Amino acid sequence: MPEISRFFGIVIAIFYDDHNPPHFHARYESFKAIIDINNLAIIEGKLPPRVYGLVAEWAAMHKEELLRNWELAREKKPLVSIEPLK
Repeated sequence: MPEISRFFGIVIAIFYDDHNPPHFHARYESFKAIIDINNLAIIEGKLPPRVYGLVAEWAAMHKEELLRNWELAREKKPLVSIEPLK
């Protein structure tokens, strides 16, 4: 799993060869979700509300970096780490 950030036990990843729309994967304990980068909606899966709030806050602050990583993944190039939420 191409991990790009980790904070408060939440792992954020973008997969190579993934489908549109641009999205990232968030994992927390046994929960997993796929989240649209543009509108931060959960496309698939589930996260506890508090965890989703943290992920959405982080993603809103790093939208441009997430979109850039999405493009890098599509081009099969190395992904860039994104600063975690503090």
